Amino acid sequence: MASSNNNITSIPVIEVYWSLVDKADKKFSKIRDLPYYQRNRYDTYFYKVFKVYTQLWKFQQENRQKLVEAGLKRWEIGEIASRIAQLYFGQYMRTSEAGYLSESYVFYEAILSREYFKEGLLQDLNLANKQLRFFARFMMVCLVLNRREMVHQLVSQLKMLVDECKRTFQEADFKEWKLVVQEIVRFLRADSAFMNTRPLRYSLVLDINPDCLPQVSIPFGKRSLRLRDAILSSYHHNEVKFSELTLDTFRMLQCLEWEPSGSFYQSGGASLSGMGAKVGQNGSPGPSRINYSQDITDPTLPPNPRKAILYRPSITHFIAVVATICEELPPDGVLLIYLSGSGRGRQTNVPSYGAGTSLDSTENIVRSFQSHNIHSEGNSSSPFRSPSNSPNPTSGQSKEDCKSCHSGCLHIGSRGNGGLNFIYPCDLLPFTRKPLFLVIDSDSSEAFKGINGAEKGEPVAILLSPSSLPPPIAAVDTSRHPTGSLFTIFLTAPLQAFCLLLGFSSSDVEMDLYSKAEKLLSSSLNDWGLTLATSDALDPAWAQILNDPFLRRILLRFIFCRAVLTLYAPTFNKKEFLPECLPCLPMAVLPTTTASQTLVLQIATIFSATNRFIFSEGIIMLPENRNSDGESVSSS
Repeated sequence: MASSNNNITSIPVIEVYWSLVDKADKKFSKIRDLPYYQRNRYDTYFYKVFKVYTQLWKFQQENRQKLVEAGLKRWEIGEIASRIAQLYFGQYMRTSEAGYLSESYVFYEAILSREYFKEGLLQDLNLANKQLRFFARFMMVCLVLNRREMVHQLVSQLKMLVDECKRTFQEADFKEWKLVVQEIVRFLRADSAFMNTRPLRYSLVLDINPDCLPQVSIPFGKRSLRLRDAILSSYHHNEVKFSELTLDTFRMLQCLEWEPSGSFYQSGGASLSGMGAKVGQNGSPGPSRINYSQDITDPTLPPNPRKAILYRPSITHFIAVVATICEELPPDGVLLIYLSGSGRGRQTNVPSYGAGTSLDSTENIVRSFQSHNIHSEGNSSSPFRSPSNSPNPTSGQSKEDCKSCHSGCLHIGSRGNGGLNFIYPCDLLPFTRKPLFLVIDSDSSEAFKGINGAEKGEPVAILLSPSSLPPPIAAVDTSRHPTGSLFTIFLTAPLQAFCLLLGFSSSDVEMDLYSKAEKLLSSSLNDWGLTLATSDALDPAWAQILNDPFLRRILLRFIFCRAVLTLYAPTFNKKEFLPECLPCLPMAVLPTTTASQTLVLQIATIFSATNRFIFSEGIIMLPENRNSDGESVSSS
């Protein structure tokens, strides 16, 4: 009799549960394909889907025993937790708020520790694929969080599971999952040299506090701008990437965020006592944990700039994203556009990958497990014309500027022919009605000089990479450094770039010497910042962005990059190896000044590499900065 009553009472419970699951699935399928680059436009959608998942999670927790008796499987609970984690990561991609990223990590870590997908794993191919996709998604979150120990743990488990699945499900093809493993291993290997010696994010411990920045005198009619949005896009043939996050965009993404405080970088994971006991942001379910979210976030920090990461976008999609962000840019905002790609001439011998190739297979499976990616393929139709049909610049523009804006371009994809794959300088001109900060990392970067002087309303700050790689890097790879773009590394981790330029690996450098050089570089960058802030010759394009800590730091690192490459013996007095900026910076920060040469000499001396540079006569080391006889670095 009691058993009969239990069966009766369990029927409505399981029906309510599956009704909530169906409702949540429908809302999830609608929201996962929404674009991430539109400011606040879809907040209502996220609130609604978070709300239904809150109800679902709370209901299954309160009725867990009845649901299990009615046939609920552990993997079905894990599937709900995985959806919640995906939603949190998607919201982080839209807003760049660190809290959402930490919530995503907490849910994924709980799935891992509680082994929701393990039971019956090797008896069910569908369940095995769920576990594989879980590993891949969790690795992406850990990469962005810079939790490298967890990434390596997940890679090991993914390798073992792929091997086990190959033996168990011999009729199934796991070739694509092997490519996923190879992709993440290659990514970690390329990002290992000197990486993580200090965070790429802006740290109040290691970087100057924004409240302490020297104030810049803003010219009449201008205003002090803040970095509010960024578009990051990188595409090179066979470049290092995981999913749709390339190594270069990964570094730029981190460089444009605040470094979390607390125990974020401790190796130990968060302790979860029970999922669903708290409510997170937007009314979403939040696991109980020991101050994890409080440790990762700092309420005194301003919000991170929003970032749109575009991988191999169509040109119409790229222009639509730029247009949307410019339309929604706040009055005090500036948009950073980072483009990394080869020039048109370098792509003539690069095959256009079609359906069925290994590259497309990898990307297809990545898209299947990474449902919270930015979809550059979809919704690419746009009222904007392609580069080949772009209107001519205004009649007030000189013929030379017009020719410059149309002559060179940057390769961003491998679809179709002609203008579908290329961004021309003239494509960006309509958006110069809003403040832009351009970073062009390409062998055709010089073509984008034509934007300067052709703006439609606002002066554009432009940083341009060298058109050629310096030796010995060029001898290793004629198009790319094995660890990514050297120019991008200079902007995100300048001392690491200095060491890579000289051919040093982490085993060649003593950490106490590295720390000494890091402190010297930090002090000198701040001195340059003060020089710019007090200069009467600073162009308004730079003056209005110099109060923003992120843009200021990138600019100062560019000055260091230019000084190093100018004085580096193999590239000395060779224009093609030197970066450029427009408008020009004051003469006080030129590479040939005593201050610039002295800094490079001091750092080179720390690493016993002064013979690799050419200095002017009279540039000497201060006695207190000389290395002792015992301090040396191997150049092997």
